[in-house]
Amino acid sequence: MTDSPETRPTDAAAAPSDPGTAQPSTERATVVVVGAGIAGLRAALDLHARGVDVLVLEAAPRVGGRVLTETTALGTHVDLGGQWIGKGHHRFEALAAEFGAQVFEMETPKMPKLVDGARTIGMASPTLLLAGAALVAWEGVVRLGGPFAGGGSTVADLLRKVPGRARRLLDVLIAIATTADADRFALRDFAAAVRVQEGLLTAMSTRGGAQDSLVVDGAGTLAVRMAERLGDRVHTDRAVLAVHRDDDGATVHTTAGTVRAQRVIVTVPPPIATAIEHRPALPTERSHAERGMYMGSVYKALAVYESPFWRANGHAEMIDIDGPGVGVFDTTPPSADGTGPGHLCLLVGGADARSLDDLSPADRRETMLARLAVHLGEGAKTPASWHEKCWHRDEYVGGGYLAVPDPKAGAMPFPLGHAPAGVVHWAGTETAAEHAGYIEGALESGERVAGEVASALR
Repeated sequence: MTDSPETRPTDAAAAPSDPGTAQPSTERATVVVVGAGIAGLRAALDLHARGVDVLVLEAAPRVGGRVLTETTALGTHVDLGGQWIGKGHHRFEALAAEFGAQVFEMETPKMPKLVDGARTIGMASPTLLLAGAALVAWEGVVRLGGPFAGGGSTVADLLRKVPGRARRLLDVLIAIATTADADRFALRDFAAAVRVQEGLLTAMSTRGGAQDSLVVDGAGTLAVRMAERLGDRVHTDRAVLAVHRDDDGATVHTTAGTVRAQRVIVTVPPPIATAIEHRPALPTERSHAERGMYMGSVYKALAVYESPFWRANGHAEMIDIDGPGVGVFDTTPPSADGTGPGHLCLLVGGADARSLDDLSPADRRETMLARLAVHLGEGAKTPASWHEKCWHRDEYVGGGYLAVPDPKAGAMPFPLGHAPAGVVHWAGTETAAEHAGYIEGALESGERVAGEVASALR
C-alpha cells in the first residue's frame, strides 16, 4: 500500500513502434521483471543471486508498489502502505533480518475498544454479542468448507442476515480487513481469502494475528534497500507497454525503448496489468482474471505526536463503526526512554474509504482527528506530523490490499493461478498460496517465480 504522481503514459502513447520516430537501440537482459514492488524485487534479488542478468522496470517514480514509508517531522518512520508482520509471516521476518531491520510487537489490548461515534459498545451489548456469534459461526463454516462458500451470493447477502448495529460492526471489520465492497465480494472468494489468510479471526487480530509486529524503519524502507542492492538493474519511471512473445523469448516495449529478454515476470496487480498489450494474446484464464478483478479501496493515515500520551489512560486501539468506519491502531515504535514519539494508524476500507475522496486534505485531517479526540482527548487534534494516502486513487497501484474477483465476471480461482504464458511468468500477492494480500504473500510469490524462471532457463 505512493504519493500520486502527476502523469503516467496513456494507452494512446503506448504504440510499441512508430515508423516515423527514431527508436533507441534494443537493450538485452536474460529476465525482465515488470513491477518494483515487494514481489518483483524479491524475484529479482533471488535471480541475481543465482547469477541471472535481470532488469526491473517500474512505471512509478519510486519502488515499493503497495508499500510506502515516509519520514515524520520528528524523524521517525511511518508506513502508508503494507506494514504488518503477522502470525506465520516467516518470509517477512527473514527479510527484515536480511537487511538488519528492527522488528517490534504492537502495543495492543486483548480486544480493541468498540465505539459508535461518542458511544462505547459494551462487552455485553447485543451489538457485540451478535457480531461475535456471527464471526465465530462464519469462521467455523469457512474452515470446514461449508455451504455458504459456494453459489452466487455476496458478503452483503450474508451481512443482511445480521440484525441491528451488529451488521454495521461486521461490515466495518470486513471492510478494514479486506478493503473489498461487500456487494462485490462473492462468498466463495471471501471464504477462499479467509483460508489463505489463516482464518477470519486471525485476519482481524493484532497480537498473535495478522497485525502482530512492525518494522521500526518501515516496510517501505526495506523495499528501497532491496532496490539499492540491485543498483542500476532497477529502472523507475519506465512503464511497460507491450510484451511480444516468440519462440526465442520476448520483446518488451517500454516508454524508454525496447528490451529483449529470454523470460518476463509480471508482478503488478492484475487490474493494472491490463494496460500491457500481449502478442500473441494471453491465455483465457489470465486475461479473464485481469479484466474480471478490481482493487480494494483503502484510506490510511498516520498521526504522529511528541509522545504516546494516550497510554497514561490505557490503550488507543479502537474500531469506530460510525460513518466512515475506522480502525485505530497504536503503531508507536520503541524509544530509549519509552516516552515517544507516538504513532496512531487509522484505516478506512471499502466504500467508506471512497466517501472521503470528495473532502480536501485539510478536511480529511480535521475529520479523522476529531474522531480520535472524542475518545483520546483534545490533544489528539494537534499531531506534530500527519501523513495520509488514498490507495484507490493511486494510478500505479489502483488500490489495496489486493485485487478481488468481481462476482459479475463469473467464477475464477482465488488465489490466482500462475501457469506461465510461454515465456511470461506471473507473481504478486494475489498468486500466493499462503497469506495472499499481505507482504508475506508477495514475498512467497517472488520466491516461487524466481525458482520457476531459474528452472526454465536451465
